Amino acid sequence: MEPYRFFVTMVNPEKLTPPLKWAGGKRWLVPKLQTIWQEYQDCQLVEPFCGGLAIALGLAPKLAMLNDVNPHLINFYQQLKKGLSGKFEMQNDEGFYYDCREHFNDLIFSNKHQTKEAARLFYYLNRTGFNGLCRFNQKGGFNVPFGKYKKINYKQDFSDYKPVFRKWNFYCGDFEKLKIQNNSFIYADPPYDVEFRQYSAGGFSWEDQVRLAEWLVKQKVPAIASNQATSRIIDLYTSLGFEIKTLPAPRRISCTGDRTPAIEMLATINLEKRKNHVS
Repeated sequence: MEPYRFFVTMVNPEKLTPPLKWAGGKRWLVPKLQTIWQEYQDCQLVEPFCGGLAIALGLAPKLAMLNDVNPHLINFYQQLKKGLSGKFEMQNDEGFYYDCREHFNDLIFSNKHQTKEAARLFYYLNRTGFNGLCRFNQKGGFNVPFGKYKKINYKQDFSDYKPVFRKWNFYCGDFEKLKIQNNSFIYADPPYDVEFRQYSAGGFSWEDQVRLAEWLVKQKVPAIASNQATSRIIDLYTSLGFEIKTLPAPRRISCTGDRTPAIEMLATINLEKRKNHVS
């Protein structure tokens, strides 16, 4: 299979960077996606799995529909859109971290997780926890361990995100509930087809991977999906008529000493034909 060949487009260095650390983030993919996005810049960008916002902030669309199944992530973005401000104590200290994690989980279990306080705690836990992971147990409790970093640069002022988010709409739910308008461009980056998928309390199964691919086929707008290029993911998207390209990703397959770069898949619906639906 041929590697995906792109012309590299420079990203505007003045654009905002993602406010969160995000495992599996796609910031490295932005220059490559820009070569496709250039023809659709007036479209609404739709991300069914917006994650750390690396793609949205990198492409900088005027309009965006950004969805994720993680309610704590979406609450954080919604609070930034409102203008999250005010000082909040953050310490790179193990004991303080676990106290904050317990308090955050108390907010979850008492149904107070869609608040400004919960958003600030989520940010702190994200920046201080291990490796930027966002992981929950079966009961819905955040269970990422302390990160043990030498130094952490915490952000207190998020006001620069407010004007950027003004015409971006954030949703929390299943991707099939999104109402896709004609003037849209979809980029779908679901949880990888790997053993660990406990990104949210419900996880993301193989059945969900199939459901997503079939949902993308039904849309009448340009669509791109990325995933780790496992054999069954390649087979799934190929069988549904997607054009498949692969490229090396700047991450490693495992932490066991294997330094082989992971291979990423980009699957596209026939973009040329779908241009007719973008108006």
